[in-house]
Amino acid sequence: MAPEPCAEHERDPGACAELTRDPGASPERTRLAWRRTGLSAAVVALFAARPAFAPDSGPAQWLAAAAAMLSWAAMVALALHRARGLRARFPAAAPRSVRAYALITTLLAILGGWVVML
Repeated sequence: MAPEPCAEHERDPGACAELTRDPGASPERTRLAWRRTGLSAAVVALFAARPAFAPDSGPAQWLAAAAAMLSWAAMVALALHRARGLRARFPAAAPRSVRAYALITTLLAILGGWVVML
């Protein structure tokens, strides 16, 4: 049942309603999605680092491996930070986190494509 609107918020009936934390599955699904993304990023980073372990590898492969591992570490740190934020009573939107995650994912995709082309 929808709450009754107050006089100040006739256009937005939910504005006066008491905010409650969603105890359901939504925060859990989000945490699991962050974990899946971190796991897939680990696989991509390990594949991108693989050429650095070849006997004839050079500085380019080592730098690509370092960039892949640093990107993965940043992605995992960002995911842990966001998962902790979901424990709050009212989780806030995190547009900077989403932009950073998109940038890291793009970097990993470029590194993965470069490794495939080797």
